[in-house]
Amino acid sequence: MRVLVVEDTPELARQLKQRLEGEGYAVDAAADGEEGRFLGETEPYDAVILDLGLPKIDGLTVLRSWRRAGMSTPVLILTARDAWNEKVQGIDAGADDYLAKPFSMEELLARIRALIRRAKGHASAEIACGGVVLDTRTGRVTVDGLPVELTAFEYRVLSYLMHRKGQVVSRTELTEHVYAQDFDRDSNTIEVFVGRLRRKLGVDIIKTVRGLGYRADEP
Repeated sequence: MRVLVVEDTPELARQLKQRLEGEGYAVDAAADGEEGRFLGETEPYDAVILDLGLPKIDGLTVLRSWRRAGMSTPVLILTARDAWNEKVQGIDAGADDYLAKPFSMEELLARIRALIRRAKGHASAEIACGGVVLDTRTGRVTVDGLPVELTAFEYRVLSYLMHRKGQVVSRTELTEHVYAQDFDRDSNTIEVFVGRLRRKLGVDIIKTVRGLGYRADEP
């Protein structure tokens, strides 16, 4: 899963990026509204964390621009604690959720997980497929109740496929959602990760759809 963080306070942006990456997300960061708007319009994200008080272009203007352009990615806005009017304006502009500063990092992570689950059509924090269970709260993967150890990139690939369970995902789409913008992307490595996942999981839930990509489905 890939997340965009648009935050102009350097230390908070660093903390958010570091923690999200530690939770298994690919993360891009923008320090102003101009860069944030451009990234949101040109790169595919699974969720966006958007501060409203941004230089160059304010967060509300960025959000309205995205929604006018048809961008449906879930957006969590960050507001000042007592600025209830910002919260109302943000929701009216198309935000899916909001969090007041200062906030608990655990609460932010929980809200991001929930936004992504709902956007992909999942109500539960656990996503199951053919004996494989992925717990989005802990990043834990089990097969028939037994834990499976995955690398960060293996987890990202499996997580994206299971969030899109039953749908065909192209190699290009997978590449775009497991790597951050500044990473040296190579779509051929997706085949390597898929091969490793099949061996580690030991169950045939990742199907190859010839000429199209992959689909997570019941064996």
